Amino acid sequence: MKQLNFNGVTLPAIGIGTWHMGDSPQTYAQEKATILYGLQHGATVIDTAEMYGEGNAEKLVGDVLQDFDRSKVFLISKFYPQNATKDKMKQALDRSLKRLKTDYLDLYLLHWRGPVPLAETVAGLVELQKAGKIRHWGVSNFDTADLKELYALPSGDQVFANEDLYNLANRGIEYDLLPWQRRHQLPLIAYAPIDQGDSRGQKLTENSTIQQIAQAHQVKPMQILLAWTIQAKDIMAIPQTSNVDHMKQNILAGGIDLSNQEMQQIDSQFSAPVFKQPLQMI
Repeated sequence: MKQLNFNGVTLPAIGIGTWHMGDSPQTYAQEKATILYGLQHGATVIDTAEMYGEGNAEKLVGDVLQDFDRSKVFLISKFYPQNATKDKMKQALDRSLKRLKTDYLDLYLLHWRGPVPLAETVAGLVELQKAGKIRHWGVSNFDTADLKELYALPSGDQVFANEDLYNLANRGIEYDLLPWQRRHQLPLIAYAPIDQGDSRGQKLTENSTIQQIAQAHQVKPMQILLAWTIQAKDIMAIPQTSNVDHMKQNILAGGIDLSNQEMQQIDSQFSAPVFKQPLQMI
């Protein structure tokens, strides 16, 4: 598994997403086993949110953490925009911590922008950080203009990471957002890094170039999609799966090195953006 330097913190290039998990009693045990397998095999970043199942995903993660050393997990959660005031944020965090059965988060993210002024949100996050309830804070679904506004605020440049949609079918952020983040050494967390299991109609895994590269590496096309997402040294991917075999494949994808020629072949099939595009969200 590749390791990344995220603002001075060493983290794996592939973590664990939890959207749509924890909702069904029928799949709960399997989901718990899948996350635990990921943690035990080096995918020690878990990304969740109060929005996911209205807390059900956090409860699932909390149960998993009873069987694994909490200090070895980089735990991320997110809060609703309507909870972005100082008071509501503190209350939301306390609820999340209770569900997660822990007394701190490693990273707390504003899930997306809402009506609360960014200055108030940042001030609240800094207070939570000083209180020791969160180690770092960040943002999600922020575009370039949002980050510029953030950096102009007191303590705004202390943001730890930005989490956005990024995969082979959604490369829009490469035009200006990723270059801006790199100039400011702000890492990216890529959600839906294989376009929700290639379920959104793009048919990425059916592409002959992707299939040929997968065959050359003796892996599955989905693993090439994931490996592509993390080829840069400042991008972490957080794929979601409820299947242990898929988790194994995700982890192995973290060790795939694509050659320059292979990256160029992929570029020829899935072009980088040549103009500014609206930020894509799921």
